[in-house]
Amino acid sequence: MPAGPAASPPWPLACGLFGASTGAAAALATAAERPDTVAAIVLRGGRLDPAGWALDRIRAPTLLIVGGADHAVLPLNEAALLRLRCPKRIAIVAGATHLFEESGALDAVAWLAADWFRQHLTSKFPDLR
Repeated sequence: MPAGPAASPPWPLACGLFGASTGAAAALATAAERPDTVAAIVLRGGRLDPAGWALDRIRAPTLLIVGGADHAVLPLNEAALLRLRCPKRIAIVAGATHLFEESGALDAVAWLAADWFRQHLTSKFPDLR
């Protein structure tokens, strides 16, 4: 017997995207193609150049997290920050390199991302706080 349509949740869902490295470009492309669906974006150590076309189309609040010692990606993110027209912020994790392998670096990323999503996803749906 085929399953029926999935039941809708009792509240509207807010979609948050998290992308790391080249996955950050995929998150940007998705947000640009689905601006009414994506409510918040976090990009960690993002190689944003493959999706540079999408930067002007992003509407969701976007957090760029970059390692302070990631000398290749940090300038790309700083340039992207200037092109974004949405609520935005860059967070630089001091001493972290591209993979955030340094002690405490991924913990910092997790806290930053969680705070961003908590702030921007629950602001749309205060009853979920």
